[in-house]
Formats: sequence, C-alpha cells, structure tokens
Amino acid sequence: MKVFKFGGASVNSVERIKNVATILKTNTDDQLMVIISAMGKTTNALEKVVDAFFAGKQEDALKLFELVKQNHLTTAKYLLVTHYNKTLDELVNYFTEVEWLLHDKPVRDYDYYYDQIVCIGELLSTCIMSAYLNEAGVSNQLIDVRDLLRTDDNFRDAGVDWEVSKLAVDNWQLTGEKKFTGESKTTNYNNQRTTNHHQPNIIITQGFIGSTDANESTTLGREGSDYSAAIFANILDAESLTIWKDVEGVMSADPKEFSDATYLQELSYFEVIEMAYYGAQVIHPKTIKPLQNKKIPLYVKSFIDPNLPGTVISKKNAKNLPPIKIVKPNQVMLFLSSHDFSFVGEEPMSKLYNIFNLLHIKPNLIQTGAINIQICVDDHPEKINQLAAAASNLFEVQVDKGLTLLTIRHYTEEVLSTMLEGKKVQLMQKTPDMVQVLYKN
Repeated sequence: MKVFKFGGASVNSVERIKNVATILKTNTDDQLMVIISAMGKTTNALEKVVDAFFAGKQEDALKLFELVKQNHLTTAKYLLVTHYNKTLDELVNYFTEVEWLLHDKPVRDYDYYYDQIVCIGELLSTCIMSAYLNEAGVSNQLIDVRDLLRTDDNFRDAGVDWEVSKLAVDNWQLTGEKKFTGESKTTNYNNQRTTNHHQPNIIITQGFIGSTDANESTTLGREGSDYSAAIFANILDAESLTIWKDVEGVMSADPKEFSDATYLQELSYFEVIEMAYYGAQVIHPKTIKPLQNKKIPLYVKSFIDPNLPGTVISKKNAKNLPPIKIVKPNQVMLFLSSHDFSFVGEEPMSKLYNIFNLLHIKPNLIQTGAINIQICVDDHPEKINQLAAAASNLFEVQVDKGLTLLTIRHYTEEVLSTMLEGKKVQLMQKTPDMVQVLYKN
C-alpha cells in the first residue's frame, strides 16, 4: 500500500484534474490510498461563508456559498458525461449539508461552524475526482473520511483518536463497512464488496477533516491534508507517502519570495519537522511524527513533471545543507513585565502557559528576562485580545503588531546580514545551527 496526497493546486482546474488522473493511471498496479484537498482557493471562499454566517449575514453567506456551488458544478460539467447525473445528486447532498446550516442562526461558537462548513470543500473535490476517474476507466472507490477518522471536539484543531480510527480502518479493510455506530456519511460506496480482496486498487478520500463520535465534522488544522495522509500511512503500514506539489521538491526557501531558493534532494525527519514547526509551508508540522514512528519515507514530488526525482525525507541525515530561510509574516509581539518589579519565576510562567493551552495558542518565540517576557505569536485578532486580557492579570502588557519572523537554519552571518538590511530588529535568538529574528520593515 502506498499513500498519495494531492493538494488544492493540483486539482484547481479541469486540466489539472485530468493530470492527476494521468499520474494515477501510471500507478494502477499499486494499492493506493489517495488523499485529495479542496480545489484551489475553495477553503478561502468557504471561510468567507463562515465569517458572513457568524456575523449574522445569512443572505450574504448563502450568496457566497452559491459561488462555491457554481464553481464545482461548472467543473463537473466540463469533466463528466456518463457520470454527471449521479455525481450531481451526490454534490447536491453535500450542498444541502451546508445550506441547511446557513438557513439557521449561529448558537454555538465560531470554530464549530467553521468545521461544519469548510470541510465541504474536500468532499466536493473528491466526489468530482472519483467520478472523473471512473469515467476515464480508472476504477476507484470513494470513502468519506469522516467514517474512518475519529477525533475529539476541539474544532479547527481536532486531535485524532488513534485507537478508534485504527479499528475503523481495520474494519473497513476487512468488511468494507463503516466504523462507528450510527448513520454512515459514506457516499458512492460499493455495497456488494464484502472483503478487501474486491477493493479497487485506488481508494479516494479527503484530507484535513474527521468526525467526532457525535457525527460532527472536524478539521485537523489549516493545511492539515498532509497530516491526514501521514495518519493513513501510519495506520496502513504504508510502503511510502508521496505528497504531490507544484514545485520540484522541497526548496531551501519559498521560490516565490527568494530567487536563490535551491532544490533539496534529501532531508531528515528531524530537519523537516524543524522547518515545518517554524513556518515552512512545504509540510504540515504534524506530518512527520506518524511517519518517523514507523520509518515510512516521505517523497515530495512535482505533479507538473512527475518524472523529476523530488525530495526524499527519511531517517537518514543530509549533510552540507544550504541556509534554509523561512519567513512568517503577520506576527505579534507581547511584551509582558511584572506589576511590582518582582522576578518572573515558575508560578507566573506556569499560569502563562496554562493561558496558552486554554486559548490553543502556540508561541513562535519566547525570550525571558529578570522581570519581563517577550512572546511572538501569530496574529489571530480574537485570540490576541483574549491572551492580552488574560495575561494582564499577571503582567503589564504591551502589544506590537505588524511584525515578521525570520528563521534561518544553517545560517551564515553573510546571509543573515543581507536578510536584515533595512529591517528594524525587535528580537533575536541564535544557536550554532539556527537564528530567529523578529523585525519590522
């Protein structure tokens, strides 16, 4: 079994959907679990639907959702002939999931509605992709991942229940039946299949989403499809995981920002998890652990030119790596100082970390002094306000916005000096292998 993951850029047009089908056709001899993201900018569009709905603007939300609907219906019309009517029925079922919610008024928190609405993007893209593959003669089975991945109810950043999810996948492999008691969400299902020997070689499912034991949709964190793929690779003891992207492989920096970005042929699990943790957009931060735990290699390859070798990520340490630059905009620095000039000790730090935990905030950089703490976090306005208010019970709080966090692994002083030219440095931390700088332009 191999696991493939295709991101939104790989399915953002009719031509690219056909390209994915071509890649899969060359791998039909392998058993494949294929994880597919929402098409193009669909997640962004659905986030606007959520914002309008939660602001009490139901009509605006429905109009915005209509644009998403029409985009997918148009794609289906261009791709499908014999399978169009059946696919239309399935798409309408998914549309109804969201429209039923949008006609009501919000009575729960934002994150709950975010997951119920945004998850539909992956369901729509996989429905169309599966139908197109079947029409093109590539036999496959579409599974609703919400029938396999059980999570908690920490909406927008749900934690996976590995034990229950593994039992669900094992049960599905043996019997083709859904995982949980209660009504299944699975669509396009071959009910006559009774053993795994009759499964098509290609299974299509969604990334990024799961389901609670109450059948409420959840998401695993923004860009979480990589993590979904790693979960399946781990549970299925996969031979490998391949993530298909629009670049040659993993680069030393974002090629859209840095013309000197270079292709990295090999990387270790450790190197990639460090890159992802500090904001590199190539791999979701949670992806590596499930793979490393079972020594499953990860390949990052180009869907534009599948013949390129790509990057292989494994337990092997790569040597002589160039400076790897990661730029993370939209950062906030909180400057916290003690009320009475007392030392910042164990008790206030413990309380501060408890606030991080309650608000689900991950500090990107922390520096402590005798009577003050400087903290860099992503600028999520609603959470920043809550963090500042909670921290004000312990400290004097100052907030500085509009910052950028630069991380350079394997840096040289020359590269660092060039990167900081014209920048106003607010905070800097160095180790022999890495430097982090928080600055204003």
